[in-house]
Amino acid sequence: MSDIKHVEPNSLRVGNYVIIDGVACIIKKLDKSAPGKHGHAKFRVEASGIINNEKKIVVRSAHDKFEVPIIEKKSAQVLNISGDSANVMDSETFETFDIKIPEELKGKIEEGKTVTYWIVLDQKMLRE
Repeated sequence: MSDIKHVEPNSLRVGNYVIIDGVACIIKKLDKSAPGKHGHAKFRVEASGIINNEKKIVVRSAHDKFEVPIIEKKSAQVLNISGDSANVMDSETFETFDIKIPEELKGKIEEGKTVTYWIVLDQKMLRE
């Protein structure tokens, strides 16, 4: 299964996810310019990385397609917490792995509790 799909720029909205320069991002601002005398309409997308909050800006022609990540949302049980990472066990596959605890979730993750994690472009990340 591919972890990306291609969409028309007209279907994008603020809050949607796109891939810019190989980074999965959430759209913060979206502007469409009118077509010029000899050109096409342009889309300007301002976004920030889902994993690292890196700011990205891209301008593309209205006939160019955007890549959109397919996000898998899964649950896992926290087995152990060590510093900035947690060892968790997937609730379906029983696979165990270490995952980084994001700053906004530190102090909220507890051993024995169930957490939600996403798989985005082959990277796992904890979410609320």
